[in-house]
Amino acid sequence: MPSGQDTGKLFAEAVSIMARLRAPGGCPWDREQSFDSIRKYTLEETYEVFDAIERRSWPDLQEELGDLLLQVLFYAEMAAEAGHFTIADVVNGLSRKLIRRHPHVFGDAAAAAAGNSAAGLATDGIDAKQVLRNWEEIKKSEKADHFTSEGRLDGIPRSMPALHEASKLGSKAGKAGFDWPDAGGLIDKLREETAELEQELPHGRTEAISEELGDLLFTAVNLARHMKIDPEMVLRDTNAKFRRRFAAMEASSPRPLEDLSPQELEELWSAAKLAGKEATR
Repeated sequence: MPSGQDTGKLFAEAVSIMARLRAPGGCPWDREQSFDSIRKYTLEETYEVFDAIERRSWPDLQEELGDLLLQVLFYAEMAAEAGHFTIADVVNGLSRKLIRRHPHVFGDAAAAAAGNSAAGLATDGIDAKQVLRNWEEIKKSEKADHFTSEGRLDGIPRSMPALHEASKLGSKAGKAGFDWPDAGGLIDKLREETAELEQELPHGRTEAISEELGDLLFTAVNLARHMKIDPEMVLRDTNAKFRRRFAAMEASSPRPLEDLSPQELEELWSAAKLAGKEATR
């Protein structure tokens, strides 16, 4: 395993390789790329990292993290070419952020030198919950130092996955006092939204049905938020469970699934569901 010094050299080499690929005489494809053209790959690489983690495939995770790092180097090189910032600025900004948001580790003086202006934080012998409270206070002070007239929700990227965005929107609104008091209120809201969806279904109006279905999903996401559950991770776990059960159906079916009746399919599904529950006991 490379030492810290070797890691620095390897990182510098990767930065140099990226610069050469983008320079005159470099790779034609790399030289043609822009911020807009490669952003889709950033999302793809992020999901491939997720997949490797869920499969506990450490060799794949190593490779996918490299691919994700490539995206960072690519963006930073293009930004440097345009005179916006360099990869050194990115790394320095990250280091300063980690120091100022961890005064309980690096000390108040170092955190202040790194830009922390939040006062009165508890830092001695604190637990993880207090760390998170401090983190939020420090973030709040950073935003106060760079005040803009943006609304509370304007800082939430519209490009993030919809489930994550919905959770962030609910959380931000909640900090302003606009939220359900508890999970029970959200259960009632789910019933209300389900009833409104049921009322629209007979009319077959796609736009109205889509709106009601969106309201139902938004409410479900905020129920997860209230219960401290990540809706994206929950849905990914459910997707994985569906894959396992459907694969079990295919494996146990005497004939191709498309040749079975609805009743036979339901029986196979019930058997796969029961087998899955037994396996987890």
